Amino acid sequence: MNDITLFAQTNFRNQQRQFGIKTLDRRKHLYIIGKTGMGKTTLLENTAIQDIRDGKGVGIVDPHGEFAEKMLDFVPSNRVNDVVYFNPADLNYPIAFNVIEKVDPEYRHLVASGLVGVFKKIWAETWGPRLEYVLRNAILALLEYPGSTLLGIMRILIDKDYRQKVLDKIKDPVIKSFWLNEFSKYRGNFEVEAIAPIQNKVGQFLTSPLIRNIVGQTKSAINIREVMDKEKILIMNLSKGRIGEDNSALLGAMLITRIQLAAMSRVDVPEEEREDFYLYVDEFQNFATEAFATILSEARKYRLDLILAHQYITQMEEKVRDAVFGNVGTMVSFRVGAADAEYLEKEFAPEFMAQDLVNLDFANIYLKLMIDGLASRPFSATTLPPTPKSEESHRDKIIKISRERYASQRQEVEEKIAKWSEVIAVERELKKPKKSPKKLFEAICSDCGKKTQVSFQPDGVRPVYCPECLEKARSSGATGQRNSRPRMPVDKAPFQISSDKIIAAEPAGRGEPKVINSKEKGISLEEASKREPVSFKHERKRKQVNLEELRKTLEESLANPEKEEIKKGGEKNEVK
Repeated sequence: MNDITLFAQTNFRNQQRQFGIKTLDRRKHLYIIGKTGMGKTTLLENTAIQDIRDGKGVGIVDPHGEFAEKMLDFVPSNRVNDVVYFNPADLNYPIAFNVIEKVDPEYRHLVASGLVGVFKKIWAETWGPRLEYVLRNAILALLEYPGSTLLGIMRILIDKDYRQKVLDKIKDPVIKSFWLNEFSKYRGNFEVEAIAPIQNKVGQFLTSPLIRNIVGQTKSAINIREVMDKEKILIMNLSKGRIGEDNSALLGAMLITRIQLAAMSRVDVPEEEREDFYLYVDEFQNFATEAFATILSEARKYRLDLILAHQYITQMEEKVRDAVFGNVGTMVSFRVGAADAEYLEKEFAPEFMAQDLVNLDFANIYLKLMIDGLASRPFSATTLPPTPKSEESHRDKIIKISRERYASQRQEVEEKIAKWSEVIAVERELKKPKKSPKKLFEAICSDCGKKTQVSFQPDGVRPVYCPECLEKARSSGATGQRNSRPRMPVDKAPFQISSDKIIAAEPAGRGEPKVINSKEKGISLEEASKREPVSFKHERKRKQVNLEELRKTLEESLANPEKEEIKKGGEKNEVK
């Protein structure tokens, strides 16, 4: 195994001598920056090919896809079985990856922070503190529930039965208190406003079959700790053009978080026995959340060596940027923009100024190389040309082996997820109180005389029918039942009709009352209204006044006014 990994050659005074970086110095990480098309990917490829051929453990996270696919052609025959090829775009063969599976309680907050961080990075403009608060508690709750996946985020928010099952397993008092004493009291619009943003954002991923079939499986197919300890090759093809930019960022951040957890779990192995694992991350700003800063500061002691590449500094958040420039040992700069040149000038001055950084030619670099634990003075160099492709490629064989070992059939996965979704619904039905059966009474059918059971207490007056006779009675219009009832005798009737004709009541002003023959068949109110309009308005009777008598009285009073006065005066004297 070579102790030095070659990646460039000097160009000072035309003395072209190849040089590289030692394994010990690579543990301080390698940072590469430069505009697109300047040769960054070629540098990554040359370095990764050497690591693969030297039998080292390698991880590649590629958001473009070309770097990952090209590496398949450079895997030697003796390392074909070491390759784990993770390609989410291979829809018919999804590889299970559950980021919240069996996480050590000590590191659960890292997983929650990583997931929340990537969601926050994607929706930075519409992010809110309450959304983050509820989402973080949902993830932390699911981390304590065995067999949970990210699909549980949506269910724990809206399904009370599932939420109760999760709460029964939670031991953290703070998380449990949130769900019992706070979230359970959300009502009306407040509850909708708390849940809807999470449903809109997280649901966008989980409703996608591509993501759902990967993160919805309870047991991960890839043991990343085993990949690192046994120095295998993990190639993650997260092509944005095939799976979408947001999906690529989400999966990449989850994979890097899981790699970080696997590295930290090496604490149970003495440091000198830990094998180096080289993680290449192209366009790493897509996956660099605030939690990524922890990897840069702590990965070295766990033998997780990072090779990071991207295009310009402002792609990084401030916290990540400070972690990068505060922790990386070797820094390589291709041609950069004016703003980045001013920032990098502080690292490369006085040898190289901002003007030099913006005028670099293709494949030319300025770098500060870590040598035996100390950073060298900045110097110029030229990257090595692309490694020639080997005549024999094992790409198809690698893809086939990875499918057989780590992937599952799409139909099988979707059936498992559908079954998981239905379990809660079935349990909810089982919990519903069963209706108590109706009490039945023994009886004898009034028609056929057979014994039967009815839902009411027979009183000996009402006829009772068995199901068969009841059906017959209903089909015949139940006329037999009405005819069989005894008629009330005429002499005991509460009233008697002495005439064959009935005068129908009719409001005044409608003419002569309508005469209806009582012997005719009765008609409904609807039929009656069709024959002649019927009014139910109650009209008050007018009081009749005798106008002739009133007129005569008035005439007499007007003709003898003096008599009336005398009469009134006499009455007054009498009163006195």
